[in-house]
This record gives sequence, C-alpha cells and structure tokens, in this order.
Amino acid sequence: QVQLVETGGGLVQAGGSLRLSCAAAGRTFSNYAMGWFRQAPGKEREFVAAINWSSGRTRYADSVKGRFTISRDNAKNTVYLQMSSLKPEDTAVYYCAASRRYYSRLYYYSRANEYDSWGQGTQVTVSS
Repeated sequence: QVQLVETGGGLVQAGGSLRLSCAAAGRTFSNYAMGWFRQAPGKEREFVAAINWSSGRTRYADSVKGRFTISRDNAKNTVYLQMSSLKPEDTAVYYCAASRRYYSRLYYYSRANEYDSWGQGTQVTVSS
C-alpha cells in the first residue's frame, strides 16, 4: 500500500478558493489512480474527483464540476484538488485515496471500495 497525507484544508469564506495536496509515499505513485472524497457531519462519504495514472483523464462529481480541478505531479508523488467558488455545502473532511486497479472507464474510480489506501483527511470549512 501507499501512505497518503493530505494538507491544505482550512476555513474560507463562500466564493473563496483552497488547494488541497496529498503526498504519497511507499510505492510507485505513478502506478495508482487517485481520487478525492469528502464526508460531511452526519453524511456518508461521497466521491469528489478522480484522475488516472497518466493524468490524461479526470472525472468529477456533478456537484463540483466546473469549480474543482484534480491534477497530479508524478515527479513529486502528489495529487492536488484546486477548489474554487466554494460553497457552505462543500464543508467536509476531504480524503485522498489511491487505487492499484486499472479501469479504462473512470466511472469505477467514483466508488470508494475501488481504493486501497486512504489518507487521514483534512477539514475544509466554508463560511457563508
């Protein structure tokens, strides 16, 4: 498995921006598809975004499409989530995850059970 550490969370006003980072260690990072999920209090963990191993393809939840951008730098073993036009409903703990599975369709990476490794999470709070 790969070890993941998220950073970059914090408190931001509605309409603001944040960039989350997830640093990976322990395995060949470029072999993994990466995803971001989030969990708000009292709610189930939900998919946010995913990116395949080569950075050529991405997938987003409808709720963040056009506002969030996932990217990765394989040389730095890091995946990013750039969040813009933040809304109070984006408030949650954000988790990055790594998957060793290969799928041609990124749809499968929207499912939490396709991931093998998870970070500890970073809190994002958006005030109105």
